[in-house]
Amino acid sequence: MSTPTEIGVGLVSVGWMGKVHSRAYQSVPVVYPELGIKPRLVIAADTAQSRADYARDVLGYAESTLDYHEVLNHPDVDVVSICAPNFLHAEIGIAAAQAGKAFWIEKPVGRGVDETLAVEAAANAAGVVSSIGFNYRHAPAIEKAKQLVSSGALGRITNIRGTFFADYSAEPNGALSWRFTRALAGSGVLGDLMGHLADLVHYVVGPIAEVSGMTSTIHTHRPIQQMGTGTHFDVIEGGELGPVENEDYVAMMVRFRNDAEGAGAIGTLEASRVAVGPRAAYNIEIYGTEGSLKWDFERMNELEVAIGRTGDLQGYQRVMAAPGFGDFAHFQPGAGTSMGFDDLKVIEARKFLESVVGVRHVNSNIHDAVAAARVVDAAERSAESGQWIRLEPTAGVTAAIR
Repeated sequence: MSTPTEIGVGLVSVGWMGKVHSRAYQSVPVVYPELGIKPRLVIAADTAQSRADYARDVLGYAESTLDYHEVLNHPDVDVVSICAPNFLHAEIGIAAAQAGKAFWIEKPVGRGVDETLAVEAAANAAGVVSSIGFNYRHAPAIEKAKQLVSSGALGRITNIRGTFFADYSAEPNGALSWRFTRALAGSGVLGDLMGHLADLVHYVVGPIAEVSGMTSTIHTHRPIQQMGTGTHFDVIEGGELGPVENEDYVAMMVRFRNDAEGAGAIGTLEASRVAVGPRAAYNIEIYGTEGSLKWDFERMNELEVAIGRTGDLQGYQRVMAAPGFGDFAHFQPGAGTSMGFDDLKVIEARKFLESVVGVRHVNSNIHDAVAAARVVDAAERSAESGQWIRLEPTAGVTAAIR
């Protein structure tokens, strides 16, 4: 057996997502032994000493620090996971590129399209590999949906509907964390959930060409929370109120780029962080001239498919993810034994590391982040102006790979 290729890993921020990234790296040699890649957890940074210690003592990093620059400057670090709060993403992403480190960064990459473009420019200048935390791409049912669309099994795609509805901010007395402040978060649910949805439809259907959007802030004030205390999920009764500076809900109409026949699909996309009822109801429906399909993240391992207009078995059939659907066989031996959220991050780590060693380049990259950011930006500008916004194509995306 050949000696595995060792890749030194650095981590910036040891929160929930930092832990998920760390577990994903550790799982790659187990889930994908044929790759011959062995990540080594070298150094992790966090501004809190307790979390830095956790990275070393529990997650297994050889070193920890309170200064992320030590991660970027470490000679044994080949790749960096950037899992800090949104307002630090661009700063750290640019610094990672300038340090010559390949980076896997959570979305949104920037607090708007300009910051995202700045990270793209830095990555291009340095020639480093980048990967983005668009994890919903990697669900085996979504990979099968992409295959059905690209193979023509659904015919010509005519219209789509996407809804990313969550309840993580549904409590009116939920703390006024940084997520609700424009200077720290940029947009609200646009950057948080709509960015995911934009990438998902880019990946499965194709590039969005035009956007008409509208936004709404449902809970305009929330109790103030001091920076660095508590979490986004804290509920504060009777506290001093401060203004919510970004949107809770967004809806948009979209037109996709024309296909080979000169026809482009149309559709609607919605996202909410304050819905009461949905927990993480991230849905996509795709309709074509020969069939349609539906997927819901809350039932991640299922796909509803209808193909054909004749016969006595018309209508939707529930299909369980199984070997042959994306990377499912690497995790489970047969349909009905389900995969989970963390597994999607293992697939994401696999695609990132493959790109780093030059095996394949099918991971989402900084250009995909720019494409999604442009949709988000167009929706926000359209909501202000009431006009349709046309988008130019983004070069270098992997969403276009069929």
